[in-house]
Amino acid sequence: MSGTVTVPGDKSISHRALILGAIAEGQTDITGFLAGEDCMATLAAIRALGASISEVDDTTIRIDGVGLHGLSEPGEALNLGNSGTGMRLLAGLLCGQTFDCTLTGDNSLSCRPMQRIIEPLSQMGAKVDSDDGKPPLTIHGGRELAGIHYALPVASAQVKSAILLAGLYVHGETTVVERAATRDHTERMLKSMGANLSGDSGRIRLQETDRLNATSIKVPADLSSAAFVILATLIAKDAEVLITSVGVNPTRTGVIEILREMGGDISIENPQFAGDEPIADIRVKSSVLHGIAVDPALVPLAIDEFPVLFIAAANAIGSTRFSEIGELRVKESDRIGAMADGLRQMGIKIDESEDGVEIHYGEPTGATVDSHGDHRVAMAFAVAGTIADAAVRIRNVDAVNTSFPAFSDVMDALGANVTEGPSINT
Repeated sequence: MSGTVTVPGDKSISHRALILGAIAEGQTDITGFLAGEDCMATLAAIRALGASISEVDDTTIRIDGVGLHGLSEPGEALNLGNSGTGMRLLAGLLCGQTFDCTLTGDNSLSCRPMQRIIEPLSQMGAKVDSDDGKPPLTIHGGRELAGIHYALPVASAQVKSAILLAGLYVHGETTVVERAATRDHTERMLKSMGANLSGDSGRIRLQETDRLNATSIKVPADLSSAAFVILATLIAKDAEVLITSVGVNPTRTGVIEILREMGGDISIENPQFAGDEPIADIRVKSSVLHGIAVDPALVPLAIDEFPVLFIAAANAIGSTRFSEIGELRVKESDRIGAMADGLRQMGIKIDESEDGVEIHYGEPTGATVDSHGDHRVAMAFAVAGTIADAAVRIRNVDAVNTSFPAFSDVMDALGANVTEGPSINT
């Protein structure tokens, strides 16, 4: 495995570009857009809310924004598919509208916790109906919202963003306090569009905002997708891969810090900015990994990359301990349970607790594992299969298209034997 590759655009930034572009005044051009299923569900929802969207090509989107108060009532419920980001952010946005709207999703999304956004939005004066804290959500419009001072009980960029989006519709100040830093794409984009937003020491303040100004948004390559290529290179023999134009926002680079601490040869080259987002090329070389105890402070900075890190731990000499990762149990799947089950099928010893694991070094064997319909679990096991002693078959892999539609092609271009059919086989 050697060469130069790119990976699809950042999913988190693509969602936010669609939502903020829709309520900005003027034309927002988005390049590098991720046309995965999650983002396309958000695009369809924004279009149903009355924003005019042109799909110039697969990665270029043009939005004629309708302003903060220009959205219109959709004719039916908005189906967000598997997208927790889309649902939580849109819930915040819809609290400030004059009409009622219902948000639904697939079976996986319908099991994910929404009380974490319902609580602060209700404190702001919103009325959100749910199924015992889970989707579908019905957001009632025409409510007068008030700013709040809210300390996040869990580290969540989605909850923070929902509050800030609702905060665009209040008089006065909305403040969100974080105990641990989470990705700040919403804050960066709001500021670039003229929102009166400031922050320091884990405290984000949004003052009353009359309008957002349209802008051009260049979406960098997604570090969460690049993480699979990074790990595949680290555990291969005599490999060197350059991944170009990847977003290296410091609130997202925990996976790089952890893999470096484990002995990974990962270097950052050609740093620059795409709009307000830092980007760089990432060079990776084959490395001998060793087990570590991961600092819990890094968990929020790598929350989406833990399936990758589980596979890295299985290939690290000694043992690796992850703690305070209970949030993984309420992702697209119970990622702790899904990864633990699959690794055991591949002959890896793993000790599991409610909010942590200890993974012991081993030589992975061929096996059939279940991704539980989770895109990141599926791709992580495909990477594990590149060094297993026999074929690895991963079931229920359709969700890979939510974030990395070209996964098999990128891996094949680097020399990995990944085939995609009813399952991904490595």
